[in-house]
Amino acid sequence: MAGKNGIQKSARDMILSLAVIMLAAGVMYLFIPHDDSEPELKRVDYRVELLTARRAASYPVAAPEGLPQSWKATSVRFRGDDFDAWHLGFHSPKGQYVGVEQSTAKPAVFVDEATQGARETDATQRIDGRTWKRYEGERYDALVLQGTEGSTTVVTGSASFAELTAMAGALRME
Repeated sequence: MAGKNGIQKSARDMILSLAVIMLAAGVMYLFIPHDDSEPELKRVDYRVELLTARRAASYPVAAPEGLPQSWKATSVRFRGDDFDAWHLGFHSPKGQYVGVEQSTAKPAVFVDEATQGARETDATQRIDGRTWKRYEGERYDALVLQGTEGSTTVVTGSASFAELTAMAGALRME
């Protein structure tokens, strides 16, 4: 009979231990601060990378001028060894992503990658004296400008066409 009493004592001890652990976890959850909000996106300064890209690229590199402070630059990258690929990412005033992408890669492949599979539409838009092609996709929409110096410029993102148009209109290519 000693074996049965030991099993009951062992099971009771496990249940008590589990209760103590659950109580400690509950207290920690209540008293340790936790923040479920989205993290603040940090603004990046892209001036140095822009100057580098403009010196190294084989085409006029695009960057916006005159955008309000509500447009926040969040990422920048230039890859001279990867078809002179230029990337500049923004958080728009309405909280959406807008990216400026340029490259000398084959246009069909580059546009497909930059827009994450968006498809060309019949619509075009005249922005700042240039004709941009509209692309629509499940994830990103885009405006595409075929460059005259062998490059393709894509303004893409989750933002509305109004915000994409605002970015395309602010671009200066030097």
